[in-house]
Amino acid sequence: MLIEEIMKRNVVTIHEQTTIKEAYQTMILEKFRHLPVITKSKDVIGIVTDQDIRDASPSIFHQDEHQEDLQKPVSSIMTKDVITVHPLNSVAETARLLYENRISCLPVTEGEQLVGIVTDTDVLHTLVELMGAHQPSSQIYVRVENKAGQLADVAAIMKQRQMNIASVLVYPHREDERYKILAFRIQSMDPRGTISDLQSKGYHVLWPNIPGIAT
Repeated sequence: MLIEEIMKRNVVTIHEQTTIKEAYQTMILEKFRHLPVITKSKDVIGIVTDQDIRDASPSIFHQDEHQEDLQKPVSSIMTKDVITVHPLNSVAETARLLYENRISCLPVTEGEQLVGIVTDTDVLHTLVELMGAHQPSSQIYVRVENKAGQLADVAAIMKQRQMNIASVLVYPHREDERYKILAFRIQSMDPRGTISDLQSKGYHVLWPNIPGIAT
């Protein structure tokens, strides 16, 4: 899935001369945590977060002091080296950028111009949907040999039972590189028949361990 499919297009923005107080009021009014800072030509030159504003605001114990600080422009507190993504970036790549840079928002640009914005919440919601975790389902973890064709073979067994696969993840076995783990999410609340079929074919089902079914 591409970022252009999940990004917010009608982005609320501010300019570098916008005051910190005005930016704060905009966040409260629009219920946003991030405000891209743009030029008149919509080039992204910075970003301001709610954390930036909290850091710049007087302590709650001294709210009547240093009010003049809130009249300073956001250019004095904004992050200037902004990491951005392109609309054709994948959701997975964007999730990696958010994680590795420990940030919660990425402006979406074409060239230097802002065309959208995507947050960690947008990405997380999308990943939940892609994994099928938002609908009634069951998970089955199967240990298989780390060789070609294993995913297709296991999926074929599920197909024989007419089991619909909502999603599948593949990751290495942590303790033995000879194996990998296939994590299936199937659209059934009762996986016992599928587990029995897999075990009868010699596969090791790691989860779930259901009483009455040998593992």
